[in-house]
Amino acid sequence: MADSKVEFKEIIAKGVNEFIKKNGIQTDAVSAESIVVQAAPNPQMGDLGSPMFAFAKTFRMAPPQIASGVTELTGETKLGKILAVGPYVNIKLNKTDAASSILNTITKQKENYGSFNQEGKKPLTGRKVMIEFSSPNTNKPLHLGHVRNDALGESVSRILKAAGADVYKVDLINNRGVHICKSMLAYKLFHEEKGETPQSLGMKGDHFVGQCYVEFDKYLKGEKDKPETAHPEAAEQAEEMLVQWEKGDKEVHALWEKMNEWDFEGVKQTYDRTGISFDKYYFESETYLKGKDEILKGLEKGVFFKADDGSVRIDVTDVVGKGKDGENQEKVLLRKDGTSVYITQDIGTAISRHDDWAFNQLVYVVASEQNYHFKILFHILKKLGFDWADKLYHLSYGMVNLPSGRMKSREGTVVDADDLIDSLHEDALQAIKERGRDSELKDTDEVAEKIALGALHYYMLQATPIKDMLFNPAESLNFNGNTGPYLQYMGARINSILDKAKENGISMDSSEEAVSLLTSEDEWTLVKQLGDYPSVIEKAAENLDPSMVIGYVYETAKDFSKFYQTCSIVNAGDAKLAGARLYLAQCTLQVIKNAMNLVLVPYLEKM
Repeated sequence: MADSKVEFKEIIAKGVNEFIKKNGIQTDAVSAESIVVQAAPNPQMGDLGSPMFAFAKTFRMAPPQIASGVTELTGETKLGKILAVGPYVNIKLNKTDAASSILNTITKQKENYGSFNQEGKKPLTGRKVMIEFSSPNTNKPLHLGHVRNDALGESVSRILKAAGADVYKVDLINNRGVHICKSMLAYKLFHEEKGETPQSLGMKGDHFVGQCYVEFDKYLKGEKDKPETAHPEAAEQAEEMLVQWEKGDKEVHALWEKMNEWDFEGVKQTYDRTGISFDKYYFESETYLKGKDEILKGLEKGVFFKADDGSVRIDVTDVVGKGKDGENQEKVLLRKDGTSVYITQDIGTAISRHDDWAFNQLVYVVASEQNYHFKILFHILKKLGFDWADKLYHLSYGMVNLPSGRMKSREGTVVDADDLIDSLHEDALQAIKERGRDSELKDTDEVAEKIALGALHYYMLQATPIKDMLFNPAESLNFNGNTGPYLQYMGARINSILDKAKENGISMDSSEEAVSLLTSEDEWTLVKQLGDYPSVIEKAAENLDPSMVIGYVYETAKDFSKFYQTCSIVNAGDAKLAGARLYLAQCTLQVIKNAMNLVLVPYLEKM
């Protein structure tokens, strides 16, 4: 379809320029690149269409009049039959040529199919994109919210790479602060004397540290002791521990390093399990003081100002508007004692990252709760004169909730990522056994794990990022409908169809003669759907939105299902037609596998 769109653009451009010349219109010639080509609004009236609305004002004519005139001047074309339909110039493609082009391109490019646009180029070639996501705290395991963040970050990274961008994935590990000290204090109170470690208790390190964090909160409230006794002094003790950490106390640092290692190793195990990877880890303990020098430089230049209390601030009224009482809005960048605040750290980290890897775009995958923070951050970096600040982008995503409500890690009700995947794994394993498929599979545990991950990632990515979502584990594992397991089932089904055809002595036939037999409505619909894949990747990359790929691959799976119901391969009745349909099935499987990889859904040959 991509080649057809390019050729159709050239035909339309030629026709429009002839129309300009014939009617004596005073305007510049149009280029093929400026012509818009899209799927025709009504498939019965053509396969591709080019709207003429853009020329109406310049030509001083109604779009239908322009479409009719351009159509008359285009003449005959091997590409297909051109016709005017209202304000559109449509074309009914020569199905044989178009199908051969699309299927041959898929066969040639294989796993790279989808990466090249209508002009045969990777659309984002030359763009260097750094993408930050996950950013866990080292006082607990990854939870359900991280799963959505990680899925978005990893999927967007893969989509950008597929579109030709040079991608660098980074993770900011939040490994300092009073929340970390709370876990440390609980360890000293309840585990240190016993010599307990994650290894001695048979626990993942992040789970053990997370348990300590919950124990601190219970101790603070008096829920840990019998009889119940609150310990409000524990909050002050945790804060004092942070002060000692910042002073470099050796004992505090030794415990901090040990517990951070426990937690981070556990987090990395979850990353490995879910297929998440990074090119570099940044640690808050190494970056939290950076940015202060830049703020002081900005103060000297007059970008910032010193308030009456001695703090350094910036007026952000032009970014966030006036306050409730009409006063200007200000953001503190350095406290009156000269210490940094959170945004100061982010300023220094962004500058350091550009020094490390000179990106021309930096994407932050962070929940929508931080929208205000990133507006201010980007504004400050622009004020400091960094030209790349215009390319900073906050990929804001909505919260993930459960039927029981929001997650609260302090209360121990957080939905741990590992526990969630374990639960989905067990449910998938049970479904395999109920269907009697366990005897057909070499490794049911491996299949169940891939089904669990496919269910989880697909569910997380099917909605546009900005939307809040309710995660329903039972729905995510449904083998029918818009789910990961359904997509995996369709992939396995197509693979089985290919094997069955071989057993029946049917060979794929990619000859033009065979492809010319793919004339039914369902065959042609599927062919055109496969041809649209490159444009979907380009749009998803530009919009940083994996849901576009999810929607596309689901429709592709449905189109194949309908094709297979009406177009038998084994019982086609003609060897060439059977071979052509088998060829179409093979190409469909390739496209589905390519898309599945981009949205983190593992492909299964059998399930």
